Order: sequence, then C-alpha cells, then structure tokens
Amino acid sequence: MTVYIHRPHTVFPAYKVTTAEIVDDILARHPDYPRRAALPRYLSSLQVDTRYFTQPLTAPTVTGDADVEQRATGAFADALDLAATAAEQALTRAQLSRGPDGYADIDAIITTHSTGWAVPNLDIHLIGQLGLRPDICRIALATMACAGGTQALIRAVDLITARPGIKVLVVAAEVISSVYNHNDTNIEAMIYKALFGDSAAAVVVTDTPLGPAFAVDGPTDTLEYVLPDSVDRYSGRIGADGLHFDSTKAALTAADDVLPALLKWLGPDRIVDWAAIHPGSPRIILDTAAALGLDAHDARHSTSTLAEEGNLGGVSVLRVLERTHDDPPHDGSTGVLVAYGPGFNMPALRGTWRAWRVCRRRR
Repeated sequence: MTVYIHRPHTVFPAYKVTTAEIVDDILARHPDYPRRAALPRYLSSLQVDTRYFTQPLTAPTVTGDADVEQRATGAFADALDLAATAAEQALTRAQLSRGPDGYADIDAIITTHSTGWAVPNLDIHLIGQLGLRPDICRIALATMACAGGTQALIRAVDLITARPGIKVLVVAAEVISSVYNHNDTNIEAMIYKALFGDSAAAVVVTDTPLGPAFAVDGPTDTLEYVLPDSVDRYSGRIGADGLHFDSTKAALTAADDVLPALLKWLGPDRIVDWAAIHPGSPRIILDTAAALGLDAHDARHSTSTLAEEGNLGGVSVLRVLERTHDDPPHDGSTGVLVAYGPGFNMPALRGTWRAWRVCRRRR
C-alpha cells in the first residue's frame, strides 16, 4: 500500500533573533568567559544567521533567571499555540475543511514535542482546540526531540498500513529556546544557544493522493535505528533552574557513526535523487548528503533551513520537506527523509516524489 505524505506547513513565532545578538548576549553575561575571543568564530561556523523564538531574547524564560516551572509551562503553552496554527493551515492546504463538528475526516493524530513537560500532551489538547473526533486514534511522542517529526511520519505509515483509508494528522512543535540557559557555560552549551530555533509544523498523511506528495510504499520503506551504547551522546536534563541539553565529545561523530546502517538499509544498488536531511549542523548535512551520493546543491533545502531558521528539532525534516515542495524534484525521483535524535537514534523513510498531474490521473 502506498502512503502519501503531503505538503507540510510550518509556523514560526514572532521574535527573530540574529546570531550577532546571541553573541552579544553571551559576552555580556559572561565577561570572564575563557574562550571569549574565539566565541564569535565558533558560533559563526554553525552557519545559522537567524532563528525565531516565541519570547524575546531578554525574556526571563530565555536569557533570564526563570525556574524550571516557568520555563516548562511557558514552553508548552507557546508550543501548543504554534501547533494549533500549523495544524489548521496544513488541514486547509490539504483541502480538509472544518465543519460544524470540527475536522471529522481526520482519523488519527500523531504529535511530537519534547521541550516543556506536560500531561496531557499536545495530542489531547489539539483534539479539543481543532475539534477532532473524541474517538480519534492518537500517538504522542514526548521524548524524540530532533528525530520526532520523522519518527511521527513512520508511525503514520504504520497506522495507515494497518487501517487502510484513514487520514492522519502529524504535528510537531518545539520551543527549544527554553533550554537557552546561562547557567550552562561549557562550549557545547554556548553553541546550542546559537543553533536552535522554535517552530511547529503539521502535515496530512493518507493512502489517497491529495496533491503533490512524497509516496512511501509501506513500512518496509521505513528505518528505525539506535546506535549501540550511545545513550549519553545527546540527552535532556531537568534542573531547578530549568531545562538543559547536554552532549559528549562523541556526539560530534554520531551522525557519521549511523550512516553505515542507513546505507545498508538502502542497499548496494541504491539510487537517491534527493534527500530531506535533518539540519543538525553543516557537517551533518554535508556528510549525510555525500554518503547518499548527493552534493551541496542537492542538500540546499536543509542548508537554507539551518541558515534562516536554525535547527528546529523535531520540526526540522518537515520544514525541509516543505521547502522541497516549493522547489520540487522531478516526478518519479527517489528521495530519502533522514533525521538524527538523542539516544543516538536515526529514523528514515525512502520513497518517490509524485507530482500533481500523476496524482490526478490516479484518482
């Protein structure tokens, strides 16, 4: 059974923050920082020019001294607002209109959100806000972080294969500015302050084409891989002073370490015409592209996302796929969606780009 991943819609918050502003903020808060002179060079090497935050850079929950309760509750509230907007727009784009009883055509919702602890999570809240059916199938992924959006798409493929004819709404939302914490002063923490941005994205997934789509031929075209003995390479931590994101030196090679598993899954005769690669860093993008036999031009949607919006966590691959819709590959071309997340884990999907004219003939 072919599953169609349609055009995502990404929503960004109001506050645009430049890397220069972040450098100034760090230097002002840490006048005795031992790597002060080199910090601008370190942060510029990320190739992130701008990103968007749900709160101003000067807010207590970003550069201020808000505690974990303020940071977590604020992050979830902001994520929910972004998620609801993204979902509404994705449903409208998929020509699924809201009736008097809400979106009755949506049979399942899969959410991913890891910045801001909340019970119930996005799935329950969005059922009420969007007017989804109370008997809707739901999956809430709460700890996937950067791998979340891609992992959610895999679960959507599984659900549709098990329940043909259903329509699935996938929603990812992350407020990663909530881990911008001046109590974290190692070089990795300084880099993460400039790497991440806030956003939400949503996409409709079906077994009937509704327009141009990334077509996946069932669960055999999905991959879930966890690198052995890698649990500490990237990890989240909760302290009294807020949320934190930590990593070890081994994190620098984590993406390269899982690429052999990706290539083995694709097989020796693999043909990859394009890819939506998680924009975790310039190195992650280019190393993944090279391993797939692609060049910098082929990875342009990932590098543009990184430069203009930063690493968006679980939203990232959905945003890159949205950019791919705006500048699509040729009809029938083979593509790969691949992300990397804490653990260290790698979800991926392979499929075919289907243009609108093909979809229309098949209806």
